[in-house]
Formats: sequence, C-alpha cells, structure tokens
Amino acid sequence: MNLLVNGDAERGAGGTAEPVGQVVGWVVRQGAPAIIGYDVGDGYPTPADPGPGAPGRRFFSGGNSGVTSLVQEVPIPATGPAGHRAVDAGRVRYVLSGWLGGYAAQEDGVRLSVEFRDRAGTPLALSVLGPVTAEDRGRATALLERSAEAAVPPGARSARVQLSFTRSGSGASNDGYADEISLRLTTTGRHS
Repeated sequence: MNLLVNGDAERGAGGTAEPVGQVVGWVVRQGAPAIIGYDVGDGYPTPADPGPGAPGRRFFSGGNSGVTSLVQEVPIPATGPAGHRAVDAGRVRYVLSGWLGGYAAQEDGVRLSVEFRDRAGTPLALSVLGPVTAEDRGRATALLERSAEAAVPPGARSARVQLSFTRSGSGASNDGYADEISLRLTTTGRHS
C-alpha cells in the first residue's frame, strides 16, 4: 500500500499549466507547483511520450518558480506487520519510487527524497532519487522510473518525503516533472 496521499497528482485543483496554491496531501514549502494534464500538449508530456505505463490524467511540475518544493510527512504505523516493533527489530524495508523527468534537451529536473526520523524528529537516514538528466532521457520529453530500497532504520517513527523541482535554464517554466510517487513498507522474515 502506498503510504503517500495523492502521489499520482490526480486529486484537487489543476489540470492546466497554471500554478496552483495547494496540492492535496502535500505541503507547498517553496514556489508554486503546477498539476498538469497529460492532455495539455504544447510540449508537456503526453501519453505518447515515455512515462508510466498507465498514466492517470495529471502529473506534478515545478510550475513557473525557479525552485518548487512539496513535502509530505508520513507516520510509521505504530502497530501491524510494519509497526514500531518490527522496525526496531530491523524487519521492515521501504521502497521509494517515482517517475521523474523533464522537457526535451533542458536540464530542469526534480529530486525525490525520503528522510526517516526518530520520535524527536532527528534524521536517521536519507535516500534521494534523481534528477533525471536530459542525457538520461535521450534529450526527449519523458518521465523515467526511479526507485530505491533499503531497511527502515530502527527507531524510525516518521518519514518526510519531498519533491524538489529546479529550473536550470532561463525559460519561464520549471520543467521538472514527476508522477506515480510511492513509499511502501514491507516486512521481512524474523532475524535469529
């Protein structure tokens, strides 16, 4: 199960290239993101471009700000198979994944990160994906899948997931793109 709310950009305002003030499930920490429809065209990703196999209607972008940042705080479940006892015993792993990309030969991009924190909010571990470069994309408009998997550090009680879009050129749009953002926990066998 995806622990993130609205990791697919399908909920709330948006659908055009115009920036939005709020994004369901996320806190806008910096800039003004846009939630763009795959049907907008005009150089933005479409279902015909490389991307998720079954994309929804919309994806995240950096809007028109030089730097745009979206954050979601995720509590680690207290009970259950991936609860605190299993985390502290080293039996819980996470998979952070997302489709990240950009426009044509531009180097605008997006980083996806997860930072696990203890009860006091002290960082315990960090994993960062991206950005996907123009060379990675073959200088084409595309979103490529990226993922990281590791053990949730013992003592972790929350995870901070962040999307950071950065405009590298002088254009008006921040053409870092992201879709299908996911954080999943799985339980491994008992350690002896």
